[in-house]
Amino acid sequence: MSAPHRSSTELAARVHATAAVCTVVSARPLSPSLTELVLHGDPTLAGQPGNDVMVRLRDGEHHVRRRYSVRSVDPTNHEFTLWISTNHDGAGSAWARSVAPGTTLDVIGPRGKITLDQRAHWHLFLGDVSGLAAFYRLAQSVDGPGRVVVIVEIDHDQDALTATFDEGVGVTGIFVDRRGRHRNDPAGLLSALGAFAFPPDTGHAYVFGEFAVVRALRVALRDRGLADDEVSHKAYWRDGRRNADHGEPDKSDD
Repeated sequence: MSAPHRSSTELAARVHATAAVCTVVSARPLSPSLTELVLHGDPTLAGQPGNDVMVRLRDGEHHVRRRYSVRSVDPTNHEFTLWISTNHDGAGSAWARSVAPGTTLDVIGPRGKITLDQRAHWHLFLGDVSGLAAFYRLAQSVDGPGRVVVIVEIDHDQDALTATFDEGVGVTGIFVDRRGRHRNDPAGLLSALGAFAFPPDTGHAYVFGEFAVVRALRVALRDRGLADDEVSHKAYWRDGRRNADHGEPDKSDD
C-alpha cells in the first residue's frame, strides 16, 4: 500500500495523530440521507467512541479534507465504518455517493476531543442524522445500568436507523420529523428536549449537528440546569455555507 501524501503526514504530525492510506471495502446507501463506507486500514485511526477521522478527497481540480465520525470498528479485520450524511450539496456528500470499492485515500486519526463521560448515569444524544454514527458508537459503549436517550431529527422515515445495546442499559430512541422546517431551525429538537424529563442523578448531553441548531440546544440545556462540563457539542456543518477545506464549518457571525 502506498504512503500518504506528504501534506497528510505533515498535518498528522501537527495535530498529534497518525496518517495512513486506507482502502474502501464497501459503499452503500443506508437511507436517503446516509451512506455507509467501510474502510480497510489501521483500526487505531478510529480512536475511542466519539472520535472521528479526517479524509482527504478530491473536489474538482483540488483536494479538500472532511471529518467523519466513526460508527464502528472491526479490529480483527482491520476495518472501521463511517456513516456519512449525503442529504446536501457538498464535496464530501458528492464524494460519498460516488466512491467505489477499491478506492484508496489518506485518513488522519484519531481526531476529536469528545468521549463518553464516565461519571454520568444517563447520557442524552441530541442532533440530526449527521451525528447518528457518533451517537450510536458512544451509546453502545455505555455500561449497564446506565441510561441512554437518543433524540435525532430526520427528513425521511428511512433515516430512523436503529442499533442494538447490551442488556442492562435503558434505551429510549426518539426520531423527530422535520416536517419541512428549515435545517437551521431548532424548533423540532427543542420541543422534543422540552418533553424529556431529566433524571435526578448525574447526566451528560452530547449535541452534534447543524451550527445554529447546536448553539440553540446548548442554551436550552444550560437553562435546564446542565453545567458547561456536562454538555459536549460539535457543529458538523452550517446551513447555507460550505465547510472549509480542512472540514470545519464557518463559525463567523456575519
